Amino acid sequence: MSSNRPRLAVDAMGGDFGPSVVVPGALQAARNTGAKVILVGIEEEIRKTLADLSAQNEEGELFDIINATQLVEMTDKPSEVLRTKKDSSMQVACRLVRQGEADAFISAGHSGAAFACGMFILGRIPGVERPALASVIPTEKSPMLLLDVGANVECRPHHLFQFGLMGATFVKDILGYEEPRVGILSIGEEEGKGNSLVKSSYELLKQASNLNFIGNAEGRDLFTGDIDVAVCDGFVGNIALKLSEGLASSLTHLLKRELLNNGMLPKLGAMLSMKAFQNFKKMVDYAEYGGAPLLGLKGIAIVCHGKSNAKAITSAVTMANTYVVKGTQQRLVETISANEELTSYGRSV
Repeated sequence: MSSNRPRLAVDAMGGDFGPSVVVPGALQAARNTGAKVILVGIEEEIRKTLADLSAQNEEGELFDIINATQLVEMTDKPSEVLRTKKDSSMQVACRLVRQGEADAFISAGHSGAAFACGMFILGRIPGVERPALASVIPTEKSPMLLLDVGANVECRPHHLFQFGLMGATFVKDILGYEEPRVGILSIGEEEGKGNSLVKSSYELLKQASNLNFIGNAEGRDLFTGDIDVAVCDGFVGNIALKLSEGLASSLTHLLKRELLNNGMLPKLGAMLSMKAFQNFKKMVDYAEYGGAPLLGLKGIAIVCHGKSNAKAITSAVTMANTYVVKGTQQRLVETISANEELTSYGRSV
């Protein structure tokens, strides 16, 4: 694009709450970052939300509105969305990126449909067969990246190899890690542990000279902060992600119940520990990280949780802005290209 100011296309109709949450979240990100958001969706509903917010848009600097007449429902099949809902907010927002009218696409809508739109509208980086859905998750020390978390339930070794390359590139720019530690999720930390996919992928990752590969990682290692990127197929990754989300939520509820339902002394302790509980909640709240990037596409796409609140949307749009400003997309292209020989070898494994 000709302007240095990022223009971020936001699917305003996506998620469980639509414009009432997406619009204020996107506008807050625009104010925080200086980016311009393009709100895509049913114009009447978007303008109503803007009026309720009393949003000011002096000389059109904060946002634009692009009308889209169709909605993607959670019950829709991704293939049907591509074929019959070409004027959906999701497809229109994605096409803006393909046409160079926006730098990134953000949606809290149907994740399968968002992945399909990314694959068939934006296309893949040359050499990438399987774009990966990546998720930033909290640890004891600093956030780490887990991928794939659901886009590819069956993978081959060279797919996981590319996940490692793309994940390392992403966290260097977005999380600021100088030499990210990359591991492959397995059932034991020793070399040689795991199924055939893990073993073959291990050999490829080990041979990459520009990758700080530290070997196998077990499930418990995801939260210690001693690994920065963990790669796996989407079946394993999605279970690991949902398990971590569920555990964090259950622990919070259990602690609250035990402290508030066992007499005055525990309640007093809970009051004195309120700041610690607030910090814990912030650490495990997915809204802090906003969305999951789809790595490996020709354009930038961020997929958010369907239950995203305004804070999560703000975080996702902010991530997309950082992605654009840092030039991460170009580095992903260069990384894949630089490792094509090893990827080709992996295809024959």
